[in-house]
Amino acid sequence: MARSAVKGKKVAGKSSRTGQDKVVTRECTIKLTGRLHRVTRLKRAPRAIKEVRKFAQKHMRTEDVRIDTRLNKFLWHRGVRSVPKRVRVRLSRRRNKDEDSVHPYYTLVTHVPVSSYKGLVTENVEETSDD
Repeated sequence: MARSAVKGKKVAGKSSRTGQDKVVTRECTIKLTGRLHRVTRLKRAPRAIKEVRKFAQKHMRTEDVRIDTRLNKFLWHRGVRSVPKRVRVRLSRRRNKDEDSVHPYYTLVTHVPVSSYKGLVTENVEETSDD
């Protein structure tokens, strides 16, 4: 039987668990030039923070995104107008320990300092438990 014939039906033996249910850490490079194109000069750094947040929500599939202070300082270190063209970040999906929270997971976004962005790709990082 062709796969297209069983479209929309659950395949026996397959779990319905998605990758969203895992604690995972990735390192990505975010290109900010296109995302900040035609943004008013005094709104560039605040928009860069919003774009990093949006990138993390999309890639890690969590609504709760927390940005580290070092990443915030890196995006603002040349002022509100001259935001860096690229930024290397570590996206870490973690379990939410707050029982009152609606979201079971949150994403922590931290800055990864690099000397050059040449040849860097998105890669999964081994999770080190610092809790």
